[in-house]
Amino acid sequence: MLEGIIRESIGKKDAKALRRDGYLVANIYGKGLENIDAAFKSNDYIRTVKKKDSVAFDVKVGGKELKVVAQAYQSHPLTGDLLHVDLMVAQPGLETKYMVPVTTEGDPIGLKNKGLLYVAKTRLAVKAKVEDLPASININVADLDLGDSVLIRDVEAPANARFLDAERVAVLSIIKAK
Repeated sequence: MLEGIIRESIGKKDAKALRRDGYLVANIYGKGLENIDAAFKSNDYIRTVKKKDSVAFDVKVGGKELKVVAQAYQSHPLTGDLLHVDLMVAQPGLETKYMVPVTTEGDPIGLKNKGLLYVAKTRLAVKAKVEDLPASININVADLDLGDSVLIRDVEAPANARFLDAERVAVLSIIKAK
């Protein structure tokens, strides 16, 4: 479980001091809940997010244990270091928008024909309850050749969930290498 601290003040000067000390500034919010201004050790946060097995993960801030989902990140334009993260509390029974990662299975035929697999949408917007949320959306790409693409309408939506993107949006495709 990721443990953090509650920020006493939310000013720019204090945020910079926390970042200098190796902390990642975060806002935790949810429908009907009071916002929590928190900070986590940057390395602990990155380690937790990389090894999680679902979209939601547990955090402990100020004695409260919460199940949260990362909604937005801000990173430094030059170094790429994380500066800020918005975490939404995953409330049971409440249908909300989540960004679910896309994973591919198999090797496309188009790769042997000098093509490249281009993933246009690495995460898909899904509206569902946290209990019905899949860890990832798997797409089998073994039958794809040059010029083929997979649209939202070609992907089967998880049970008790629906995609928020238009049906004509491309998720991935096999493009010709230059």
